[in-house]
Amino acid sequence: MPKVKTHSGAKKRFRVTGSGKVAFQKTGRRHRMRTKNGKRARTLRMTGVLPEAQGDNLKRLLPYA
Repeated sequence: MPKVKTHSGAKKRFRVTGSGKVAFQKTGRRHRMRTKNGKRARTLRMTGVLPEAQGDNLKRLLPYA
């Protein structure tokens, strides 16, 4: 049985946590941070977690994660 290829875009954007959830980094932290208030900046710092149904679909793109 040949190896299954990992989706290049998915491996750059998502990772699977130890409990099996799919985590990602939130968008909007690259530039123009002065216009965003502190609460918003703190929230963007946190890691996002995909809903379970979307996570199951994405795990097909990350077969060895």
